[in-house]
Amino acid sequence: MTEARRRPAPKAGLLDIAPYVGGKSTVEGIAEPIKLSSNENALGCSPLAREAYAAAAGGLHLYPDGHCSALRAAVAKKHGLEPERLLFTAGSDEAFDMLAQAYLEPGDNAVQGEYGFMTYKIAVRAAQAEIRFAREPGRRVDVDLMLAEVDERTKIVFVANPGNPTGSWINGADVRRLHEGLPSDVILVLDGAYAEFCDDPAYEDGLVLARDAENIVVTRTFSKLHGLAALRVGWAYAPAAMVSALERIRSPFNVNAPAQAAALAALNDDAFAETSLAHVRTWRQWLAQQLGGLGLDCTPSAANFVLAKFPEAHGRTAKAAEAYLASQGVLVRGVAGYGLPDSLRITIGLEDQNRALVDHLTTFLKGE
Repeated sequence: MTEARRRPAPKAGLLDIAPYVGGKSTVEGIAEPIKLSSNENALGCSPLAREAYAAAAGGLHLYPDGHCSALRAAVAKKHGLEPERLLFTAGSDEAFDMLAQAYLEPGDNAVQGEYGFMTYKIAVRAAQAEIRFAREPGRRVDVDLMLAEVDERTKIVFVANPGNPTGSWINGADVRRLHEGLPSDVILVLDGAYAEFCDDPAYEDGLVLARDAENIVVTRTFSKLHGLAALRVGWAYAPAAMVSALERIRSPFNVNAPAQAAALAALNDDAFAETSLAHVRTWRQWLAQQLGGLGLDCTPSAANFVLAKFPEAHGRTAKAAEAYLASQGVLVRGVAGYGLPDSLRITIGLEDQNRALVDHLTTFLKGE
């Protein structure tokens, strides 16, 4: 009898992972929709970054600097950090993947908030570990509920601060209390993708706390404030011993040369960064007020987006609103996959885009 042919099979549990689905960027029949679905910088990127990217085209046949030397020195100087404690990655996502691969084994677990960023779960489950979700009353991380999920097999706790898709944040005192409540061998990952947008005086990005800690990793990205989402550049600040471990599994040349050049230029363009922050501060408040006036409940946001909840009694759902807006050429992010089927995440756009969104939502909610 002929032996049945076998085929390669992925490791156990991999096919049970739901793949990440990003915000929509196209809609049938509309050539250039208003895209408010992916938390991109409405102002684009620094003109200096564009120039640096274009100038790098002459060296496309050369491998990039695998150590990101110039960018490393610039980030260290900008934030007052030790350059040897920095890890550069293809976006923050790669850092999460590397941490899970290096520190999780089957039978271990990691903890995140119930509305935490979806890529944490993917990284953890790809490492064949368990992901645990702590409830977030009021759509905000609760330190006590996070700590309640930690046990002897917990190896990583992920906190996005500010959060995505909620936009909510916790203050520095709460971050320190969370850290103090964790066993010393549990890694606290503070995802600061939206850190620059938070102007709460009590907010802390975690870099100072991480300096003297052996189990804190702070991640940052050039995708949001700096508008370099297409280039995938991120960095992490971690204890030297952890950086040493992670460097052993980092892909060689993981940050390409044009991306490094553009990130370096963007980092040094303070004027563009401040203009971007001022734009978000102005229109975030305006958009929340306008949506509130339409009867929608907006979670207080410290990011470059707002999360709008559609009341159950309204009769017009978030899903229907998302479809209607798309039909009008406005793309927003449905977040049912995050356990928030009653809400839409809306990026802060340009003035005319924000006004168009509100006009279309007004028409939708009035049933016209």
